[in-house]
Amino acid sequence: MKLFLIFGIYVSFGVCVDASKILGLCPPPAHSHFTLCFRLMKELADKGHEVTFVNSFPQKTPIKNLKDISVKDTAGPITKLMGPLTDFGKLSYIQQVEHISKFGTAQTEIVLQHKNIQALMKSNEHFDLVILYHWANDALAIFAHKFKCPLVMLSPWPSSIFDNYISGNPAPTSFVTHLGAGYDSNMNFWERIDNTYNQIAGEYIMHFRLIPAQNEILKKAFPDAPELSTILYNTSLILTPFHVSLGDPVPLQQNIKEIGGYHVTPPKPLPKDLQDFMDSSTEGVVIFSMGSNVKSGDFTPETIKTILNAFSKIKQKVLWKFEVDLPDKPANVKILPWLPQSDVLAHPNTVAFISHGGLLGTTEAVYHGVPILGLPAFWDQVKNIGVAVKKGYGLKADFYNLDEQSFSSALQEIVNNPKYRNTAKERSRIMHDDPVKQLDKAVFWIEYVIRHKGAPHLRSAAVNLRWYQLYLLDIISFFVVLISIFITSLYLLFKCVCRKNKSGKSDKKNK
Repeated sequence: MKLFLIFGIYVSFGVCVDASKILGLCPPPAHSHFTLCFRLMKELADKGHEVTFVNSFPQKTPIKNLKDISVKDTAGPITKLMGPLTDFGKLSYIQQVEHISKFGTAQTEIVLQHKNIQALMKSNEHFDLVILYHWANDALAIFAHKFKCPLVMLSPWPSSIFDNYISGNPAPTSFVTHLGAGYDSNMNFWERIDNTYNQIAGEYIMHFRLIPAQNEILKKAFPDAPELSTILYNTSLILTPFHVSLGDPVPLQQNIKEIGGYHVTPPKPLPKDLQDFMDSSTEGVVIFSMGSNVKSGDFTPETIKTILNAFSKIKQKVLWKFEVDLPDKPANVKILPWLPQSDVLAHPNTVAFISHGGLLGTTEAVYHGVPILGLPAFWDQVKNIGVAVKKGYGLKADFYNLDEQSFSSALQEIVNNPKYRNTAKERSRIMHDDPVKQLDKAVFWIEYVIRHKGAPHLRSAAVNLRWYQLYLLDIISFFVVLISIFITSLYLLFKCVCRKNKSGKSDKKNK
């Protein structure tokens, strides 16, 4: 308790190391990824640190202590590489891991060749810390080596195969689920088989495909670079945007810290027309947003008709993030090309959130105590919504085979049955019941790493082991050989004794 009190006083009064120079790297041209990075970079700048921020969304208005290095012109080639995300969602989990690995490597190569990145690499700048947004772009960790400073990874997902291999973090497949699992930690026999297969296959891709490919493009861009693995295994800290209120606890090494909810800001005043719409909705409002990557305007006409028919049957109003005009919509539906998502979720009249199930939106819904009707399209969205269903604060509809009856039934259930809202409120209380705010926690550990010169005492010895040592395959092999020798020796001894007895009996018979 004393430790929490000291920690709380520390962050409350903004006590920190002397202002440090921090390099933040967040090149992905997706606004949801940028949101996670920017919230942390701005907070560090507000704390007095001098932040240089490589990103695809440079600020139009300068921010004190924050300098942008733009790579926004990589967005076109990178987006073209990714292809339609709805096609991505039709792949199996392992195929998705393969795709992310290949796409991430191609994306990283484009970024490494960017003129601003090349200039940064050749500069005489000094930094005290590098923070890398870790999205299958491991080669960018070279900047920690270049500037001879500690490396912090900011992950877009809960602890997973993308982070475990650089931290030696254990992930027992008996209860730790893979990123694309549609089930929670309480798995049945067949789910554990599925989970084990996907985890092992995913680990194989990380070790034998992603890292070698990233190492290759790193050497191509910077021939004098050391082996990538030597940089990665010296990672000081990994921050993950997960909170136990969202799902199940998992084992974590000392240098992995969960900061889920850190990106959520206090509700801001809504524009007047939107405030009036929310306030006048006495029966409640359903918020509908598919995030920044999947656009509702790209839905097929049949899907849009199915959704609108379901909306026309409820008494609640609907606020839908829809990027183009939508004629012939029901009177209770309002569309906007952009929503202040967290702010409308915070409104007391909000009764449900229809979402693709991205981690940011799911976190915001739980933060504000709003139940979720999920339409997961791909990747971790399947897991996020699957866990929401298992924990009782959400329902799921099939995004790829959406029919009016099932969608309407799920919608009616989520808005009319109070158990989902009550569970969401309970989950919200769990999220808020922490000794310090998650953003303060993130800043504390970043400054901790700077103060302790990389905090090597937090790193596990597991990172020094080869994969077969980590999983005790050498020990198991030793005992298998030992037991085999013992059994073989017994067999040969038994065979020798039997032969001798047989020979003795034969001699007696001849006499």
